[in-house]
Amino acid sequence: MVKLKDLQYLIAVDDYKHFGRAANACHVSQPTLSGQIKKLEEQLDLQLIERHNKGVMLTPAGEALINQAREIVQKVSQFEQDATALHDPFSGDLHVGLIPTLAPYFLPIVMVHLNEWLPKIDFYLHEEKTHVLLDRLHKGEIDCLILPYMESMKTLDCFDLFQEPLYLAVANQHPLAEKDEVTFDDLKGQEVLALEDGHCLREQTMGYCFAAGAEENQQFRASSLETLRYMVSVNTGITVMPELATHTDTSTHIKYIPFDKSAPKRRIVLVVRPNYSRLTLIRKVVSTIRECFI
Repeated sequence: MVKLKDLQYLIAVDDYKHFGRAANACHVSQPTLSGQIKKLEEQLDLQLIERHNKGVMLTPAGEALINQAREIVQKVSQFEQDATALHDPFSGDLHVGLIPTLAPYFLPIVMVHLNEWLPKIDFYLHEEKTHVLLDRLHKGEIDCLILPYMESMKTLDCFDLFQEPLYLAVANQHPLAEKDEVTFDDLKGQEVLALEDGHCLREQTMGYCFAAGAEENQQFRASSLETLRYMVSVNTGITVMPELATHTDTSTHIKYIPFDKSAPKRRIVLVVRPNYSRLTLIRKVVSTIRECFI
């Protein structure tokens, strides 16, 4: 009989493409994981893993079975969660995904309240780029995501949390620093610093700025808002910064200027898979977060 743990090991190997990293993720030794995969192959009389010096990969047989393995593991996990929820919907584990341009500024505001009002929930927080989080949500590895809304999320169940305005960040010596409010036209011809590919804030920033006639600094792309902040502070260019991130800046080298009535905003939402079973808990999380931003 195929064991659930063996399927979890197989999935980990597919995810990490490396026995050592897969074993660490599963909290077992590498020989244990490798041995169990070998036993699974013998039991099925199929080679599932192709082993070579630079790593591992699934064989065609492994590729044909991996999605079923993921579905089985997800359904068992969901079964366990549903059983727990029948006793107490406000207990158990909750895995929450957030993006790097939101997590460090958002979590200090909400986690103290979530832990206070949901004391029997163990929150597991995962910070990744949007496309990685969506993939992990669909695989059942994460229960919900908190991030800016995108059209690609329209097939998911979505709960609005709050609207986050974006500000223009400029060095104090930049000509625009004299303004108390900036307009769409003020961006024309400006050189904008942006995040690297994969950040949804990059798409929104560049979409708005390009439409205004701004140009991207092609020599630099940041991996974080903090790097962008530093580059702006030395007057390398200007950028667009989410409001929550402006609250944590204690320097005096940057001015954050609001936009006029055409101001871009981020619609921050919580999303779950369709027909997610723990909606009673999710609605409590949503209401708690909303209270923090009233």
